[in-house]
Amino acid sequence: MLGDPLQTALGRIVGAEHVLRAPRVSSPYNHDASRRRGVVGRADAVVLPGSAAEVAAVVRWCYAHEVAIVSRGGGTGLAGGAVALEGGVVCSMERMNRVRELEPELWRMYPEAGVRTSDVRRLARENGLMFAPDPGASEQSQIGGNVATNAGGPHALKYGASGSWVRGLEAVIAPGELITLGGVARRDVAGYDLKSLLIGSEGTLGVITAVRLGLLPAPEAAIALVVFLRTRAEGCGAILEVLGAGLQPAVLEFVDGETLAIVARAYPGAAAGEGVPAGAGFALIVEVDGSRAQAQAQRAELLELLGSAAVAIDEPQDAAALWRWRDGFNGAVTAARGGKLSEDVVFPVERLAEALERFEVLAAEQGLRSCAWGHGGDGNVHATVLVDPEREAELDAAEATGEKLFALAIALGGSITGEHGVGWVKRGWLARQLGDARAVELHEQIKRVFDPKGLLNPGKKLARDPV
Repeated sequence: MLGDPLQTALGRIVGAEHVLRAPRVSSPYNHDASRRRGVVGRADAVVLPGSAAEVAAVVRWCYAHEVAIVSRGGGTGLAGGAVALEGGVVCSMERMNRVRELEPELWRMYPEAGVRTSDVRRLARENGLMFAPDPGASEQSQIGGNVATNAGGPHALKYGASGSWVRGLEAVIAPGELITLGGVARRDVAGYDLKSLLIGSEGTLGVITAVRLGLLPAPEAAIALVVFLRTRAEGCGAILEVLGAGLQPAVLEFVDGETLAIVARAYPGAAAGEGVPAGAGFALIVEVDGSRAQAQAQRAELLELLGSAAVAIDEPQDAAALWRWRDGFNGAVTAARGGKLSEDVVFPVERLAEALERFEVLAAEQGLRSCAWGHGGDGNVHATVLVDPEREAELDAAEATGEKLFALAIALGGSITGEHGVGWVKRGWLARQLGDARAVELHEQIKRVFDPKGLLNPGKKLARDPV
């Protein structure tokens, strides 16, 4: 513990009521949504700034006194990226929740980092616009955290992840300077693209305080289809057929057979006898959008392309119910045995079938049941093993499976993460993925330029294993 001077100094900046110390630094700030074993914070304090100027002052004090700073959004991360495992000050952005500007006629919005993702999407929708990225837990996640991890979601296939929508941002960098990068101009190639270094940096280069977002007019129509197929090979082949046919779906999700078996009872229409059909061992969720004519034309092409191979094709009339079902996968899979370990990895889409098969084998070799689902169109897989959280041997086996999975992703030409970040859980693996000493050095040099003392989210994201 750093003692009372920390409480006093930070209280002068943000107000004593906005500084939390033990025992008030409770579970929500010492964990993320994964609740991973060993990923438990020991923050000396949590500070809740109410303005960018206060964030800058907090960082300035911490940097002067060599205290680590861990920025935190809604706490929905799954890689330990916003957990203060080495102590220091957690800078939680929850009070920075104003939308500074909303200009529907210019298709843009300027929310502070603590604005919830669901509110960004709602405000866009109410004004006839669309903020397409739809990372999970949107009611809890915050836009600053989405940008800091470059979070994606099902619609990232067509519309890109969160970073694709960032026109500019405001951030605090060491030793406590408030800067703006990018701006309102739709095109600007005058300087180095520094804002893109902050996007996906997981708080290791600076603390994002506000984000200038570009928006788009909402599509006139969206049509969702659920395509049930017999096998994994047929399902992955169907993904390649859709892409190869030149279609541009907004969503192309996959659900493997094990996952489908777990979530089948909750499928919309199941209670009325219109659930997952017999013989289905794989499913695709495909959504097309655009004008009504464009959406209907793409729907017809999909039916013609996939109709002969499918066990059945369902067109849910209640799209909201379909997405509630999809959003419930995590909870349903966790409940199957009481716990799970799920890793976010990416494979080249043409090697998805091979990757899923080899992952199943890796898990089985550890004595674990596995399942997988994810964003099939871009190969982003939530590869999951089911565990009893009370059995340490199963947790050991799950972590061993995860390590082998990361190696598999690299071997097949993929990535150790597509949206959840490197964080703490995957420390050391970035260097292995980069595979080039100079590329590793460049990452480290960029870190030193932005954070010469190494106090911004230490131990996270960095290319080399800190151990």
